[in-house]
Amino acid sequence: MKIEHVALYVNDLEKAKLFFKKYFNGKANGGYHNVKTDFRSYFLTFDDGARLEIMHKPAMQDGEKTLDRTGYAHLAFSVGSREKVDELTERMRQDGYEVISGPRITGDGYYESCILGVEGCQVEITV
Repeated sequence: MKIEHVALYVNDLEKAKLFFKKYFNGKANGGYHNVKTDFRSYFLTFDDGARLEIMHKPAMQDGEKTLDRTGYAHLAFSVGSREKVDELTERMRQDGYEVISGPRITGDGYYESCILGVEGCQVEITV
């Protein structure tokens, strides 16, 4: 058994799509639009076959996204080496994204950084 995909509602579907394409090499499908409900979505597929669905619909609630909330915590992307963690972290910092931790070795031995990515969603970059 495997997780087939993870889904994330966003306010700006196109900006979210570009974020995951630019930094994590996501490949987007052509998109979906339900004309009755105005629901829209893209599936992004990553190099290892993992998929993320980004979605938007009218009149969504957009509450505060504190780091200590229940529910979705972060998406973690393995980039293959410490050097690539460092490079992508710095690239995202230079592009204006907030680095909230790292790069560092965590207490359980991971080398990672955490970024507040598109629309305040936390993204972990690890080896």
